[in-house]
Amino acid sequence: MELGFAMLCAGLVRAKNTMNIMLTNVLDAATGGLFYYHFGSTLAYGSPSNGFIGTHFFGLDRFHSPSFDYGFFLYQWAFAIATAGITSGSIAERTQFVAYLIYSSFLTGLVYPIVSQWFWSADGWASPARADNLLFESGVIDFAGFGVVHMVGGIAGIAGFWGALIEGPRIGRFDLNGKSVSLCGHSGTLVVLGTFLLWFGWYGLNPGSFLNILKTYGETGSYYSQWSAIGRTAVTTTLAGSSSALTTLFGKRLVTGHWNVTDVCNGLLGGFAAITGGCSVVDPWAAVICGFVAAWALIGCNKLAEKFKYDDPLEAAHFHGGCGAWGIMFTALFAKKAYVNEIYPGQPRRPYGLLLGGGERLLAAHIVQILVVSGWVSVTMGTLFWLLQKSSLLRISSEVEKAGMDVTSHGGLAYVYHDENNDQALKNSFMMTKVGGSAV
Repeated sequence: MELGFAMLCAGLVRAKNTMNIMLTNVLDAATGGLFYYHFGSTLAYGSPSNGFIGTHFFGLDRFHSPSFDYGFFLYQWAFAIATAGITSGSIAERTQFVAYLIYSSFLTGLVYPIVSQWFWSADGWASPARADNLLFESGVIDFAGFGVVHMVGGIAGIAGFWGALIEGPRIGRFDLNGKSVSLCGHSGTLVVLGTFLLWFGWYGLNPGSFLNILKTYGETGSYYSQWSAIGRTAVTTTLAGSSSALTTLFGKRLVTGHWNVTDVCNGLLGGFAAITGGCSVVDPWAAVICGFVAAWALIGCNKLAEKFKYDDPLEAAHFHGGCGAWGIMFTALFAKKAYVNEIYPGQPRRPYGLLLGGGERLLAAHIVQILVVSGWVSVTMGTLFWLLQKSSLLRISSEVEKAGMDVTSHGGLAYVYHDENNDQALKNSFMMTKVGGSAV
């Protein structure tokens, strides 16, 4: 998935910043590897814990259970660096390189692991895998991370939101009257390539979160087993993304009059982000609804961003944070009783989706998740970005921003290019406009 993030980011920034954004994606993986090894894995899964933070087995000195081995560590590291990758897109094109290194280390080594302890560790205070004292007798069903990964990564949703908010918009993003000005990414080809790589990667993220396939449901020897649930999870993932992509296509056409490939790619990813946590416990028909609403959540976030002059070059906070928050609510409404009991056995009276007759307890637990994730990441990452700003370590100078970070910080341009954003005559010649209510 990190390769998908790198291609998507590269395509959505201007050519003069390509080397910079590619380097940050590489270092998200490298920095995240070291900090998750030394600190993050322990804070997340160092059992036994107090339910809030793990305190045992720093640096993988030994494993607390047979199921937590080197393979499990690598899988969880992939989630951690995905969270950092989301944030880098929100603050692209105007952030000092040293700030990337600091926030990526802090996010993967401390902020993200503590959230994953709360919702994914067997000891976590809000985990559905707890043996007793479940939050609202349910715990939070966040199977593959719409809250743990996507909300943490884009508000990280939140981390990226605070970084972009404190930094302010890129130069030229809004004119003197406050009107939004499009600063187009330089390569639709890379955007589509990155989107397809992420689509493929999501099948490792969602179905892969089962961790094993050889498990039987119901009576011993039953034909129906976990392999079927894994297949269903892949189907719900596909349908949510597809529904969101098509809804975004026609929704943005109504709003702007254009058929825009970037909007469709973001819509697709927004659908994936929304279904991630509930992918294993909902029916395929519900996944279509999930994607439909996620698309409108994304479009609404875009409008709010323009209104409040919030600049996120990749719309990462929009589709990871906004669509991720919708996904949390969606699962609390549509989780099916049979699937919930299969994935989280041992609690026969466990709540399920409100709209399917499961009561309001699961919804209450998921509202708590939104509040605590938003609060925790806002306090930690918001404070970090504020300190970086006060220390003059966050935003680059206007001269560097105008020239581009590749030539000023990274030894040269990624490739020879022509920047259409700086050629007004060319832009006016080829800009799509509305004629008679349709785009030409």
